[in-house]
Amino acid sequence: MTRILLLAALPEESDALFPGEGVRDDGAFAVRRLVAHGHDLVIATCGLGKVNAALAAGLFGADADLLLMSGTCGSVGAAPGAYWLAEAVQHDYGAAHPGLFRRYRAGAWPMGEPGEVHFTAMGDPGLGLPHARIASGDSFIACPDAASGLARDLGATLVDMEVGAVAQVAARLGKPWAAVKAVTDDADDASGHDFQSNLVRAARAAACEIEKLIGLF
Repeated sequence: MTRILLLAALPEESDALFPGEGVRDDGAFAVRRLVAHGHDLVIATCGLGKVNAALAAGLFGADADLLLMSGTCGSVGAAPGAYWLAEAVQHDYGAAHPGLFRRYRAGAWPMGEPGEVHFTAMGDPGLGLPHARIASGDSFIACPDAASGLARDLGATLVDMEVGAVAQVAARLGKPWAAVKAVTDDADDASGHDFQSNLVRAARAAACEIEKLIGLF
């Protein structure tokens, strides 16, 4: 039986996954355990930000065969909807030089000539979603100038606060990873309101795709 860790930052996002199913254990992280499509699933609510995401991924991912993340994100050029996150980068990892911030792949030495900065997800098994690169960092992007900079400098069309960290943990553990996120806002001055208004809807949209994905394995 394949062991799959499902991570979501917020309760609304984790509750949207296989709603009402499983046995709940509220320890340091809220966790539900269940069997679905012949797989042993652990659904963990990690909390916001890269540290929370990495901690939960490390704690529960060591015994998993696959790390998945579901939830919501901001758009920096992507159309509304859910996306297969083929690549993830941490936009706040790098080296600050006078008038310049040089980005490196998270965990690599932030010195010398930067190489490729992203982590690559497992191959898409045929979910049929559009693919995107997401930029993750420990700041909520609600500024068009900042958003356009990430799109220009990193080729990202989506932003969040966790996927890049989960991808880094998966790479360190030697585990495959994948993520599906759905857009709540446009990373602008209306993002706080839009995020709250669209959170539940977008969380369920991503969760439905993750449930389909697990059925494909």
